Amino acid sequence: EIFRLNEEAIMSNPLKLTINGERHTFCQDQEEPLTIAGLLVKLGLDPLKLAVEHNHEIVRRSTYDDVTVHDGDNLELVQFVGGG
Repeated sequence: EIFRLNEEAIMSNPLKLTINGERHTFCQDQEEPLTIAGLLVKLGLDPLKLAVEHNHEIVRRSTYDDVTVHDGDNLELVQFVGGG
């Protein structure tokens, strides 16, 4: 597993997402929809070190703040790993 959920990320207005094939539930602010960027913050991930696929389409890093996630969406998060 590449991330751990923060306790605050769960419950009040549930948003169910499939991330890397696993179901997860997040709370969603009714006034501000959750974006890819916001989701990555909730997951504690560095957007510069991963690629995101949202509903079978690669998301450009420059649009993470603009792309909103919705109940039932599928995401694949791939972290870049260095080494040799």
